[in-house]
Amino acid sequence: MDYRTRQNQLLQSEEISKCDVFLVTHLPNVRYLCGFTGSSGVLALAPSGSVFFTDGRYTEQARTEVAGARVVIVRKSPLAGVAEWLLRRAQRKSGLRVGIESEHLSVASRALLMRLLSPRLRLRNTAGVVERRRMVKDAEELARIRSAAKLGTSLLRAALPLVRPGTPETTLAAEMEYAARRGGAEEMSFPTIVAAGPRSALPHAHASANLVPRRGFVLFDFGVILAGYCSDMTRTVHVGRPTAEARRVYQAVLEAQLAAIAAVRPGVAVGEVDRAARNVLRGAGLARYFTHSTGHGVGLEIHEPPRVAAGQQERLQSGMVITVEPGVYLAKRGGVRIEDMVVVTGSGCEVLTSTSKELIVL
Repeated sequence: MDYRTRQNQLLQSEEISKCDVFLVTHLPNVRYLCGFTGSSGVLALAPSGSVFFTDGRYTEQARTEVAGARVVIVRKSPLAGVAEWLLRRAQRKSGLRVGIESEHLSVASRALLMRLLSPRLRLRNTAGVVERRRMVKDAEELARIRSAAKLGTSLLRAALPLVRPGTPETTLAAEMEYAARRGGAEEMSFPTIVAAGPRSALPHAHASANLVPRRGFVLFDFGVILAGYCSDMTRTVHVGRPTAEARRVYQAVLEAQLAAIAAVRPGVAVGEVDRAARNVLRGAGLARYFTHSTGHGVGLEIHEPPRVAAGQQERLQSGMVITVEPGVYLAKRGGVRIEDMVVVTGSGCEVLTSTSKELIVL
């Protein structure tokens, strides 16, 4: 990863060019800008040179991982260490302008900065500055996401042989997570969702002791983290002979998902992708049962910009990676969601989680 170029581009941006120093405290953003993967650190970006602050637990790790910044090991919290460093800089320049990630800095941390800093410093709020740059992935990021998607795609095969009446949802999730670890995953992107029978109508139902019923949908939503990057996909299968209504709902969701994928191309507003899915479900009389957005960005975090939802005006660009995941949720009966990750290309998109989406009946 070319961390120094990323830092320089950020420093030249309109928002940050108004700051003398920009403090990066959100750890995924820290990793994006300098490579550090630990749990405690602050990156101070400045035209004169960037400095990374962490504590003694990460002395060797920081010196190995951090690129494009000088590493400073502090005996107190990294934020307190940054404050002392800023005070020394403020003695040379009155009115030092310090940018902060206002969305990620807690009230307590902001209060600590205000208490430690002198009136010679001025805090400037920023929002989403680094996240907007993370939306478009470079070639190395795309390679890592492809690998994560490939591993994630394979996990359903581990669970399908066990999908039968009486199997706990947690057993199915455990098989998938074990397969993920054996395949090299650092961890799951999020707690694996396995929702059987009526629970499949809960969009974010975590795997529970609930048993697979004799007949009904079983929804799997899962992903892995590989080399720091996430994958995400959803498939829904059916146990027992599906009713005509179950087949109709599944087919409507599948057609909505395919329509949304077909809408993905550079220059299209993400709200239009959402609209494409909802129009299909509206035609099937099911739109009111689609209760969440159509998708989201994926990268170092499982949920990151852009948000693919109604009314959102962010324009798709080549290199963005988003999910496309419409669903229909019928309370006390069951639900269907079908989700793929796609990367926006020069003329459309490429599906990264390319496994069959035809209804599997077990």
